[in-house]
Amino acid sequence: MAERKKKTRSTSSSADPATQYALDVTAGKILAGPDIRAACARHLRDLAEGPQRGLIWDVEAVTRVIDFFAKVLKLNGGEHEGQPFILLPWQCFIAGSLFGWKGPDGTRRFRMSYIESGKGSGKSPLAGGIGLYLLMADQEPRAEVYAAATKKDQAMILFRDAVTMVDQSPALSKRITKSGGAGKEWNLAFLQSGSFFKPISSDDGQSGPRPHGALIDEVHEHKTNQVVEMMRAGTKGRRQALIFLITNSGHDKTSVCFEYHEYGRKVAAGDLVDDSFFSFICSLDEGDDPFKDEGCWPKANPSLGYTFELKYLREQVTQARGMPSKESTVRRLNFCQWVEAADPWINSDTWMSCEGDYALEELQGEECYGGLDLSGSRDLTALALFFPKQRKLFVEFWTPKDTMLDRAKTDHVPYDSWVRDGYVHAPPGKAVNYGFVAVRIGELAAMFNIRCLAFDQYRIKYLEPELEKESVSVVLIPHGQGYFKAQGSGLWMPRSIEVFEERLNDKTIIIRRNPCLRWNAASAVLEADQKDNRIFAKKKSTGRIDGVVASAMAIGAAEDAEIEEEGDLDGFFDDPIIVGT
Repeated sequence: MAERKKKTRSTSSSADPATQYALDVTAGKILAGPDIRAACARHLRDLAEGPQRGLIWDVEAVTRVIDFFAKVLKLNGGEHEGQPFILLPWQCFIAGSLFGWKGPDGTRRFRMSYIESGKGSGKSPLAGGIGLYLLMADQEPRAEVYAAATKKDQAMILFRDAVTMVDQSPALSKRITKSGGAGKEWNLAFLQSGSFFKPISSDDGQSGPRPHGALIDEVHEHKTNQVVEMMRAGTKGRRQALIFLITNSGHDKTSVCFEYHEYGRKVAAGDLVDDSFFSFICSLDEGDDPFKDEGCWPKANPSLGYTFELKYLREQVTQARGMPSKESTVRRLNFCQWVEAADPWINSDTWMSCEGDYALEELQGEECYGGLDLSGSRDLTALALFFPKQRKLFVEFWTPKDTMLDRAKTDHVPYDSWVRDGYVHAPPGKAVNYGFVAVRIGELAAMFNIRCLAFDQYRIKYLEPELEKESVSVVLIPHGQGYFKAQGSGLWMPRSIEVFEERLNDKTIIIRRNPCLRWNAASAVLEADQKDNRIFAKKKSTGRIDGVVASAMAIGAAEDAEIEEEGDLDGFFDDPIIVGT
């Protein structure tokens, strides 16, 4: 065993293509983002330390899979039609890593891989080629290879790439039998070993797949982990099955895709040890802005200059600058940024142009209206106060101290720093203690003329006793959160959102700067009914949005009060809840 390790291990002086990529990235000869740099460092570290735990780097296996692409497979489409599939350096690193690393028993080390890169990098052809290699070159008897997805149409996209490769390659077309008519193929069979390659989806109703290889595309579109788990469950009888996940960056940080994204980042960085998991995640460094600096573009687009040119990305950025609604999509698909929602509520530049710094003492005694969004054990509790005459808004937050660090990791935001800097309150406990909220409301009521607090019905019954206990006298007004107006006030979210947006777009509001509130705004997503009444969609949002919900309620309450004073609305304050009197 020791002799084999010495024989197959690469050296920097005579490196195989996979190791050469890692060396070039580490030396700065190839520009790459932090997560790819970490993956390359892991590879080089394992070359040095891996033998101690039985890992073997098989250069012959690396050469074999790279040669399979170059000598057997052909590309298709446009100027690449019929050309040999010569793997780019980053693709050599992926394919070489997956097939070159072996465990103590001689079988492949990696059983799951997660690949995330910019759109158009060539992930799907790479996946199709790996599927064909698993089908016929891996010496696996009765290998089952699947192009898997939640829907059959989605599974067919990657499968068709593989079918086209078979058609383009004389070597493959002689050895692989296709089932189905031209353009309607549904199976590729390698009869010599009794193996097949076919599309499959979770809605097929098929039971018992035993994949030697599972290629899963567009993971960011998967609502659940069902497809991945269906494939993983079937691999238990295979000695070196491979699950190959490919995706663009997504927008939902509660999704299964983001879980794999974060897991892959941690494994590459060495924060988690999992010798069976490989990741190649394109990402930008902190501070990189692809809309301002073209120099960072290759970090998210490792095939830039090969599968597409700078002109394409420049066109995307130009259009996004002119159409703010497209900005989030371009950042996500072309620059691998999990920064905003798929359809963000407000443009980040618009929000930040309304931010300002001012002391609360400047508003002493002024009239204001509040919005209160109470939390349980996980969300933020948020209190917003809006001063219509001064056009100023500020929001205060509470989060449970005992679980703060765990939730900072889950939500991927620095709650501890925000607490330290005074942007968030963190009372002790595993849930927000409403006694602390009641005390703060009392302090603010002593400073300002709070006309009313608009509230969400959720958990208000737990706050009312605390307000009475602290002798805080404040008018509580219900505010509808969905598509229905609250009884007794007529307040509802569609109108409050509309008024909030008007102030943001017209810059008739000054928002006291708070990074937690800014994160809330960047995370917010709207949904609409058939009449285009819009509300905040918490389940679709990419992070917590409690601060903007509270802000909308405060601004909506202020506007309705103004209309009432003008005599245009009957019934405002008809049935207020007055606590503390």
